[in-house]
Amino acid sequence: MHIAIIGAGISGLLTALELVEQGCQVSIFDQQQAGQAASWAGGGILSPMYPWRYPHAVNTLAQYGKSMYQTWNQKLRPITGIDFEIHDTGMLIFDEDDFDIGLNYAARYQEPMQQADYLERDALEQVNPWINPKFQHAIYFSQLSNVRNPRLLQSLIYYLKQHPSVKFFEQIQISQFQIQHQQVVYAIDQQGNKIHADQFVIATGAWSQHWAKQLKLDIPVQPVQGQMLLFKAPAHWLPTMCMNQVMYLIPRQDGHIVCGSSMAHCGFNTTPDAKTKQNILDACLEMVPELAQFPIVKQWAGLRPSSPTGVPYIGAVPEMRNLWLNVGHFRNGLCMGPASAQLLRQLMLKQPAFTNPLPYSPEHLMREQGKSGSISLV
Repeated sequence: MHIAIIGAGISGLLTALELVEQGCQVSIFDQQQAGQAASWAGGGILSPMYPWRYPHAVNTLAQYGKSMYQTWNQKLRPITGIDFEIHDTGMLIFDEDDFDIGLNYAARYQEPMQQADYLERDALEQVNPWINPKFQHAIYFSQLSNVRNPRLLQSLIYYLKQHPSVKFFEQIQISQFQIQHQQVVYAIDQQGNKIHADQFVIATGAWSQHWAKQLKLDIPVQPVQGQMLLFKAPAHWLPTMCMNQVMYLIPRQDGHIVCGSSMAHCGFNTTPDAKTKQNILDACLEMVPELAQFPIVKQWAGLRPSSPTGVPYIGAVPEMRNLWLNVGHFRNGLCMGPASAQLLRQLMLKQPAFTNPLPYSPEHLMREQGKSGSISLV
């Protein structure tokens, strides 16, 4: 079976990986370079931030992120020479209003990786000595990790490009489909070239609403800008991830510390601005004042593919025989990515699904969206 995947972010790349491992031929198309949009720009926390604030369907997929990346890293690293750098740091959360629900979440939803402990100041200093003294307590999720997403993407792209069953087409924008009898006959790029395949997958992230008009569907996926800062400290200087009021610090193994993040509805604009930079900086220095001694080495913005509730659209396009969606992961594309791709592969190849696919069914979600008539971002 030959499958054309439109979009080479984390969702498209992992979908390709799942399919080629099952013996499929895959062609991957991206309007820019592979892995250069939201997937590269994110922080790589392998858990939703405050999972209790999200629908159960988001956490159902996210809980597999760490273990599945560990498995893929073990398989790909000997071939690519690139380590995903899954960093087992744990996370401290300082939001007092979330303490009770956070401490009870793991037991309530049978998610042992979300086990949390309440720490008073002395214990907090043992876990992370750099925390601002104003924080006298926190909850500590010792089993949470982060993946260094640029390296993850490099490894996936390297592996897929050297795979004999994969063809890559970068800087190629697919603009429309030729449809007959509820089936895509071929796709058409901006130069008018025809792309033939047995099946087609849309994994176009924040750009997915482009397809709504031609497919006569409501695909309420919108770009939401998020800005980030990057510090460079000594290796292993900051021992844990930290989070307060939706702002976070994510330490990498080599001492880089990713700081974020903002949310802004400004279309497809990816230009950072000084005011947002200052807001992020203030929030991060409030958590770890000593961070101010280290240089900021980079600043950037990415576009999250927001969906009404943060639940992604995974499955067949309604009333189409060979067109599929894997879009709308909002803030959790990296941690939901492996399970999302596995679920789509199982649906496409008519294999048993590891979880109930209904909550992610495009037809189901679009019907529910039609009933509610409103979009509420998580």
